[in-house]
Amino acid sequence: MRMDNDSTMSEFILLGLPIKPEEQGMYSALFLAMYLITVLGNLLIILLIRLDSHLHTPMYFFLSHLAFTDMSFSSVTASKMLMNMLTHSQSISYAGCVSQVYFFSIFADIDSFLLTSMAYDRYVAICHPLHYITIMSQNLCVLLVVVSWALSSANTLVHTLLFARLSHFRNNTIPHYFCEISALLELSISDTTINELVILPLGTVIITVQFICILVSYGRIGATVLRTPSIKGICKALSTCGSHLSVVSLYYGAIIGLYFVPSSNNTNDKDVILSVIYSLVIPMLNPFIYSLRNRDIKGALRNIFSRKLCLQ
Repeated sequence: MRMDNDSTMSEFILLGLPIKPEEQGMYSALFLAMYLITVLGNLLIILLIRLDSHLHTPMYFFLSHLAFTDMSFSSVTASKMLMNMLTHSQSISYAGCVSQVYFFSIFADIDSFLLTSMAYDRYVAICHPLHYITIMSQNLCVLLVVVSWALSSANTLVHTLLFARLSHFRNNTIPHYFCEISALLELSISDTTINELVILPLGTVIITVQFICILVSYGRIGATVLRTPSIKGICKALSTCGSHLSVVSLYYGAIIGLYFVPSSNNTNDKDVILSVIYSLVIPMLNPFIYSLRNRDIKGALRNIFSRKLCLQ
């Protein structure tokens, strides 16, 4: 690390996970396996949706984008963490740190937007089944994805530019395994008032508004299902929404624990562990949730294997 006379940083030191040195090898292998499962599992979901024409529906259109976003989201932090653990190096350049801030934020925002779009899709499918094809047109699905990227990019660009103007830090040690924006703001000796005034309201609005939209969608779904006396209809609705509800619960549960539950000033371990769950464990679990609890995905997987066996 080099610190210039004006206290600008050329690189930062990531303290990493709260792991004992003798356990580094074991955890490196564990996280490498988790990361590979995340990448391969989400790639499999994308390929299945692309290859099987039965999965060319709005729900699976959003799911393919969610799989790509989860894979990218995990790669932003896991790739650098694994590199540092395997090479026993804890440094990250200033440019690399700014890049992590940008890509971590943008993929986290897009994840949230896509989950909201999927909740709306389930609402239309269950509450307005006769108009589903008309409402959830291809144009609307593409528009929702484009808007998700546009709003996420705008929000992330604001945060990143505001962070990039902070060039003075009291030290270069980040008590985390990636460049987490709140940890960086605590290290800065520059005026962070604007950052805090912008990041907190924007982040809260984006997360809260989308969470409310999801709750409203499922509130409407619940009301519609309860008006249906048929047990078969209730089971069908639950099977249709089960996978998405599981992912939403994991995603927002981690966000609430990470950003809305206050942590002790004396330790950062809870935040680091929750960040691992948020950025690595959940993206790894999503393919399993959608494949194990989804008959269409399992059917598509069987069809692909059947075709390969027939060709042989």
